[in-house]
Amino acid sequence: MEIDFLIIGAGFAGLVLAERLSSQLKKSCCVVDRRGHIGGNCYDEYDEHNVLVHRYGPHYFRTNSRDIRDYLGQFTGWKAVTYKVLSYCDGVYWSFPINLRTFEQLMARPVTEGEFGEYLEKRRIPIANPVNSEEVIVSQVGWELYNKFFKNYTIKQWNLQPRDLDASVCGRIPVRLNADDRYFEEEFQALPADGYTKMFENMLNRTSGVRLLLNTSFRDVAKEIRAKKIIYTGPIDEYFDCCYGKLPYRSLRFEREYYSVAKLREMGTEVNRNGYFQPEMQVNYPNEQDYTRIVEMKHATKQVCAGTTIVREYPLEYRDGGEPYYPVPTKASGELYKRYKALAEQERSVRFVGRLATYKYLNMDQVVGLALKEFRKIASGVD
Repeated sequence: MEIDFLIIGAGFAGLVLAERLSSQLKKSCCVVDRRGHIGGNCYDEYDEHNVLVHRYGPHYFRTNSRDIRDYLGQFTGWKAVTYKVLSYCDGVYWSFPINLRTFEQLMARPVTEGEFGEYLEKRRIPIANPVNSEEVIVSQVGWELYNKFFKNYTIKQWNLQPRDLDASVCGRIPVRLNADDRYFEEEFQALPADGYTKMFENMLNRTSGVRLLLNTSFRDVAKEIRAKKIIYTGPIDEYFDCCYGKLPYRSLRFEREYYSVAKLREMGTEVNRNGYFQPEMQVNYPNEQDYTRIVEMKHATKQVCAGTTIVREYPLEYRDGGEPYYPVPTKASGELYKRYKALAEQERSVRFVGRLATYKYLNMDQVVGLALKEFRKIASGVD
């Protein structure tokens, strides 16, 4: 079989490019994914109790790009969400990221932004140009809050000391002097009204020239399908058979637990009487517990159903059988990626797109933006 584009990976990057190439340029595409479903890590599903859950961990869509929002809006309505996160330690649900409310909890009284600013100014460590994740945080809040909320969480999540991780890891988390307790700051924060999977299905339904092969590896079809071009969204090291060694990733193990109405009532708190297990959608556990967080997507989806499902997340080594979720940003991994990137630049008929193919920790809107940018290059004939 001969086609225009063989697309490896049915996540955001692969499906956006398949939809654009097929619907706008009338190109024939074959999308291949080794999993048995579309959507990649954004795949959501109804569990056995009919609660909508995210199989591979929570995916909180947000963006400041009107173009990205409008593009995806062709395939879904939106459910507005204000993503809220708490951090549980010392028997308290702390407002997180650190903001004025967190400081009020610490002081056990109302405080002003000025007081909070003075508190931080006395405790932060003056580091002009932080070069790692530890320096990023202590230069903003000092050692006490760093040890309380960040240090152990980061060690659990990455199996590395924060000082051994690139500054970008903890630098993603804001510190606010005001009472803004939202987890994210982007202008548009929402979830697809009927879920990510339905949105992806709508994208494919809009096309006529896309063939989908699930439960299929790239190697299985590489010799059978003759493609003029390949779009690769998988791990870049695997494309080259890990010839320089494997790039490091962190993975996750998910443990679901369902709470019926009766079980929630037995627990007795106001939160549970309202049909929830915990006060907010996500609660971080930075210290004693083996898991890093508990996520209850029902807070965000606003699904009307009797019970609720929570998901505990346990960090996992990628080599232990998990999915490659998070590139590990260290100096050594950066150097190794550069070697694979040099090989990729020599593959003139292959385009490497997405988080795994570029070894970057990208948000969903960033992946969509990069895929749309790649489409525009293809449409304009830029090689």
